[in-house]
Amino acid sequence: MPLCPFLPDDCSLKQAGCSGAQGRFAYKLLNDLFANYSNALRPAEDTDRALNVTLQVTLSQIIDMDERNQILTAYLWIRQVWVDAYLSWEKEAYDGIDTIRIPSSYVWRPDIVLYNNADDQFTGSMETNVVIHSDGQIMWDSPAITKSSCKVDVSYFPFDGQQCRLTFGSWTYNGNQIDILNKQETGDLTDFVENVEWEVLGMPAKRSVVTYGCCSEPYPDVTYTLLLKRRASFYIFNLLLPCIMISFLAPLGFYLPADSGEKVSLGVTVLLALTVFQLLVAESMPPSENVPLIGKYYIATMTMITASTALTIFIMNIHHCGPGAKPVPRWAKKLILQYMARIFFVYEVGESCKSPRPEPEPAPKARVANGGGPTRGVGRGRSPGEEVPPRRSPSQGPSSPSEQPGWGEGSQYVDLEGGEGESADQAPCAKSRCLCHHHSILRNVEYIANCFRDQKAASRRTGEWKKIAKVMDRFFMWVFFAMVFIMSVLIMGKAI
Repeated sequence: MPLCPFLPDDCSLKQAGCSGAQGRFAYKLLNDLFANYSNALRPAEDTDRALNVTLQVTLSQIIDMDERNQILTAYLWIRQVWVDAYLSWEKEAYDGIDTIRIPSSYVWRPDIVLYNNADDQFTGSMETNVVIHSDGQIMWDSPAITKSSCKVDVSYFPFDGQQCRLTFGSWTYNGNQIDILNKQETGDLTDFVENVEWEVLGMPAKRSVVTYGCCSEPYPDVTYTLLLKRRASFYIFNLLLPCIMISFLAPLGFYLPADSGEKVSLGVTVLLALTVFQLLVAESMPPSENVPLIGKYYIATMTMITASTALTIFIMNIHHCGPGAKPVPRWAKKLILQYMARIFFVYEVGESCKSPRPEPEPAPKARVANGGGPTRGVGRGRSPGEEVPPRRSPSQGPSSPSEQPGWGEGSQYVDLEGGEGESADQAPCAKSRCLCHHHSILRNVEYIANCFRDQKAASRRTGEWKKIAKVMDRFFMWVFFAMVFIMSVLIMGKAI
């Protein structure tokens, strides 16, 4: 007998009657299925056999990765499929109805939860409808925002990769009652929304059976391993490149003139700037023993800047050696002033890498007239038996006029560069016209010559120490430039 006994020419009324009849069969089916049904018991005809539950997880979005608290927040679609032995019917008896959709709270559901859940509220899946097929198969699709614990390894931050595991299993049913199976070997990533910070490399699934210490029964579970790789562009441009550029400022402190007074200030400023970046990295990283790669770079750079500042203080002490400093050792003159100065292109004012150092002009001589006779240099030649008077050291200071030795009547002039005066074979002059008889004037002239000689020696020693300090500055500048370059290449090589 047809289900719609209407007139054949009234098609609209026929369709409306068919729809109403199918709706009535749906209500009748619902009443018949749940007349003697209880959602509290496991729907298995044979209680000794396990109920198979097939699990499939689709990753929709990575909401957040909290490295400091080691929590991954993800948006998942969870599909569970099982067979309920008490919810099957014959399609022909109910107008060919094959599936019905009812609230999930009406039927028995497996208590499959996320084992490594880190949500403080421990919220489960959303209460959505279930799809019941005529053969008793139930399919439950529910979206869920999960917070799972994830062991974060930041050893190679910001060029690191993480492996976060999502383990699903029954909380109360053991393996003899519920057996969990994974539908696919990997999680579904077809509807995944790309994350700006993390790149998903894969999501393999693995089923395992674990026996816990509390119970002797096996408990099966399915673990999805989310393979993540960090997109390092943000951290390269905001944390790494500023640090590299600041690090290249540290060796330039050696190039600053020592008299500027800014050598130490530059090193301290660079050190404080790197400390700020180090604190920014430390705030986002978990407090673990594994120091991130960028943290190691910061520490190495700060150590280098501290060493450069200490060396700058040492070199400035050499630069400001006073007139009372000791003479430069011979090995320092040979190694630093000759070889290293040429290697690092350190020259005095007026020198160049092509022209040799000009010889100093001879000092002028103070001449004492003697009737217009010829003159000779004092100290240019001495007789073999003549004793050379000792010179006074710079620390003793120039001798006073009263301490100078007596001058003979034959003295003609004083050599300001060579030392004491010497008698010359000249014709005798009248005492009233020759200055040689004025002993006090001659003593003063020699005193002035000694002062000039001691001042010039002290100035030469001071200049040598300053040049040594300049050569050492240039040497350490290139050494620290090489160190910064090597460290930068090593840290950037991790990104390739």
